[in-house]
Amino acid sequence: MRSSILVFVVLLTLCSCKKSNEEGAATCTPLNLNLFSLQKDIDLGAKVAAEIANDPTTYPLLDESAYPGAYGHIRRITNKILTSGNVKHQGDFVWQVKIIQDDNTLNAFCTPGGYIYVYTGIIKYLDAEDDLAGVLGHEIAHADQRHTTETMTREYGIGTLLQIVLGNDPNTLVLLAKGLTDLKYSRCHESEADDYSVRYLANTNYRCNGAASFFEKIQAAGGSSTPEFLSTHPDPGNRVQNINAIADSKSCNKTVPASDANYAAFKASLP
Repeated sequence: MRSSILVFVVLLTLCSCKKSNEEGAATCTPLNLNLFSLQKDIDLGAKVAAEIANDPTTYPLLDESAYPGAYGHIRRITNKILTSGNVKHQGDFVWQVKIIQDDNTLNAFCTPGGYIYVYTGIIKYLDAEDDLAGVLGHEIAHADQRHTTETMTREYGIGTLLQIVLGNDPNTLVLLAKGLTDLKYSRCHESEADDYSVRYLANTNYRCNGAASFFEKIQAAGGSSTPEFLSTHPDPGNRVQNINAIADSKSCNKTVPASDANYAAFKASLP
């Protein structure tokens, strides 16, 4: 039994970055081992969503009944990405989107199982709907490619995950859920999520390299407004280069819109 666990430890910590055969994109390879089932992803995401809903001080969710227009916009953008035909678990996960009212935070995140959260700060910071679609595509990719399980393995260790999978300690899952939004994805996972953002948007009418705009704007500001969460991620310049290279390989739309009335209306619908 101890030798079997040791084998699991070795295999599950062997995550490497390599070039795939599809579009030359960087992918993370965990040897196809995942201690979580899709249902476990969904269950964990639901617990995180419950923790967020019960903590309005940390996560002041925008009231949908008071701002139906804003939610109409964010759902329209999200659904266009999800129905692009390239989201692997589009029919498996919940894919629920919420807006967090915090103009000082330039961030978005997506839990396992497809619970998506977007801060008003990043919505107002970006200039076009394409840009936000690129960011959302990136966050959706983390859930769709199931990066969180691998990250949890690195952060918490195989023993904790085995307790969850074996059902020996149901309280462990709740404890993990509380800290899930603070997980730091690897540079490899961040690069892969950038790649998939391009792939998702390529089958929509959005500019497929929309995710690059966020990093370009950060660079233009001279780094003074760089969010803390980028400190452990690939350099913004490298990410712009990678996103544009993938877009070039797919020959998809990269034309910047002259104006964006829809996005202006979205911003105007926010408090």
